[in-house]
Amino acid sequence: MYSANHWGGTFEINGDGVHETEEDDHSGDMDLDRSALSRQLNETQASWLLIPPERKKQDRYIDLGCVVCKRKLFMWVFWSILIAFIVIVVPMIIVKSIPRKKPDPIPADVYENALHKALRFFDAQRSGKLPENNRVLWRGNSGLSDGLDTTDFGLVGGYYDAGDNIKFHFPMAFSMTLLSWTVVEYSEKYKAMGEYDHVRDIIKWGTDYLLLTFNSSATSINKMYSQVGIAKINSTTPDDHYCWMRPEDMDYPRPVQTATSASDLGAEVAAALAAASIVFRDDPAYSKKLVRGATAAYKFAYDTDHRQTYSRGNPYIEPFYNSTGYWDELMWSAAWMYYATGNNSLITFATDPNLPQNTHAFMVIPDLSVFSWDNKLPGAELLLTRLRIMLNPGYPYEESLMGYHNVTELTMCMSVRKFNTFNWTQGGLIQLNHGEPQPLQYAMNFAFLASLYADYLDAVDVPGFYCGPDFFSASNLRSFAKSQVNYVLGNNPKNMSYIVGYGKNYPRHIHHRGASIPHNGVKYSCTGGFKWRDTKKPNPNLLIGAMAPGPDQFDGFIDSRKNYSYTEPTLAGNAGLVAALISLTGTAGSGIDKNTIFSAVPPLFPGTPPPPAAWKP
Repeated sequence: MYSANHWGGTFEINGDGVHETEEDDHSGDMDLDRSALSRQLNETQASWLLIPPERKKQDRYIDLGCVVCKRKLFMWVFWSILIAFIVIVVPMIIVKSIPRKKPDPIPADVYENALHKALRFFDAQRSGKLPENNRVLWRGNSGLSDGLDTTDFGLVGGYYDAGDNIKFHFPMAFSMTLLSWTVVEYSEKYKAMGEYDHVRDIIKWGTDYLLLTFNSSATSINKMYSQVGIAKINSTTPDDHYCWMRPEDMDYPRPVQTATSASDLGAEVAAALAAASIVFRDDPAYSKKLVRGATAAYKFAYDTDHRQTYSRGNPYIEPFYNSTGYWDELMWSAAWMYYATGNNSLITFATDPNLPQNTHAFMVIPDLSVFSWDNKLPGAELLLTRLRIMLNPGYPYEESLMGYHNVTELTMCMSVRKFNTFNWTQGGLIQLNHGEPQPLQYAMNFAFLASLYADYLDAVDVPGFYCGPDFFSASNLRSFAKSQVNYVLGNNPKNMSYIVGYGKNYPRHIHHRGASIPHNGVKYSCTGGFKWRDTKKPNPNLLIGAMAPGPDQFDGFIDSRKNYSYTEPTLAGNAGLVAALISLTGTAGSGIDKNTIFSAVPPLFPGTPPPPAAWKP
């Protein structure tokens, strides 16, 4: 029996039973059963065939340790990153490696150029043994025996005040306070223009000396030295006014003046040391030394047993730097001491409701709005206004601080010409001292306060304030400040600069002993120097940066060495000039350091005001 043929078709290899030849092996026609080809083979049937079964392609994976991913995906990501690196990063590296010309720095503006020179005046005024880096080649060591016969440590060092060789400690201390204020507010500007170390060196030269003017290592003192050298009006005996000698050649007596009651002097010295302690906070040992000295000086000034002006009854001081009061210095000093130490008793005193009565702060008297070596009231009010608008301490300080703030803005309103608070010259100089000689130092101080207050307003995003019905903006304040400084720089009817060495037309006959006598190795006697005082020739030594006192009320100026009202520069005058210039320069940056001055001030938590008095019918 034959089994059934389940595959279909014949059992013969060739359907017709004929064997194919070798040549026809691949070309013969085969009659295939279509139904058999279309039938699905099971696993057993498929295994009989010679062709291996078709296998499903499997994915390959890569183990990255923390994650497993497909090899194809990994390679796609890898090549994408590599291509991106080549296309983007490599060109950037190549471009950055190509040397490029650095952009030129912003050219210095007129204020920066003038400031570089104004600071050099202080180098020329140094007394004592000069440092190795002395910048003024025609100056040498001087005053090396000052105070050695009076004090334990001597009074060597410090600064000569003006064109004479006297060291007046009251205006010297004010000058150091003012310079320190500028560094506290504008340290970044000083750094940008390369004068930071220079101005700090100027301040330290002054504060090192001020620490010698009293027993700064003690906690309590009972006297201060107020002056080295003396002069009398129309004197005919050798002294610092009668003689015309280089400070290096002085051979006449230089007595020391001592004050046992001097609230104004003590407070100003305390303010100078306290302000400088903020400048030198990066030197903790020196900063603490300054604070310790400031504390002793302030205690001496505050003591009711010493409440008197330092110049009272002294014929060697009253004609030159007579102090008209001491309450403004106490207020000014308390503000600086508070910022330096954070002692709440100081701000309590500065905001005591009785203090404005003693200082007449809220009476808005025009003359009391003029900031100077004698009147610190406007500066103190602005310092305390800073506290209000930036920290807002609230009760119990708010009432007095608000009053100081209001008066500060009223003071700024006095710079508006149409209000006629002060006279102005036709050339545009405000006459803050009523047409008296030496107007520029007062104008520079006012310009500084105006420009600084404008920066305060910008720091707290306040656009301005009202002067009566008129809105006065920060830009208006700066415009006023610039107009006064520009007058000094040459925008005046004389078309001359009042700063020696700035511009082409400036005073050539500055009233100054060291600048007027040749540095030729010859020692000229007390009266032998008169020929250099009286000559009409320009000074042989250039007193770079010295600001002349200024013109008269008609914009007139006499360049005469013998007329000191026009040509004798002073420490306080140049300190105000530096302050105005640093506040206005824009090429070294803009704005103030808002926080450094408050670094010692503790957190302020406003207290709760007392309840109102019980109502009585």
